Amino acid sequence: MNGAIEIALLAATVGCVLANAAEVVAKAVGAQFVRQNSAEVGVAPKWIPYLAVIEGAGVAGLVAGLFGAQSLGLAAAAGLVLFFVGAVAAHIRARVFHNLAFPGGFLVLALAATAFFAWSAG
Repeated sequence: MNGAIEIALLAATVGCVLANAAEVVAKAVGAQFVRQNSAEVGVAPKWIPYLAVIEGAGVAGLVAGLFGAQSLGLAAAAGLVLFFVGAVAAHIRARVFHNLAFPGGFLVLALAATAFFAWSAG
């Protein structure tokens, strides 16, 4: 892989870890913006802790991947891609477009992490 591309994908992967970790904390503490956003897209409050666990597992897998378990990192990144495809779909289904950039941005970071682990493993 080209060195510049690898560095950019690594930086995006670290960004993916940091962004998702912050989001997990926000979900875990029941941050107002999380509850409001979930209500807007039709996600019941009871599901927020479960979503935090799923997203947290993705973060843990990415970190493990960065420390050598590349196949686990790849699986976690792919899982986060699916997670955020679902989030984008929920926004579109509910016609909540004013903050679509957030799940979209998280999706782009997860795609970059997937590319990082796929290319660094090959």
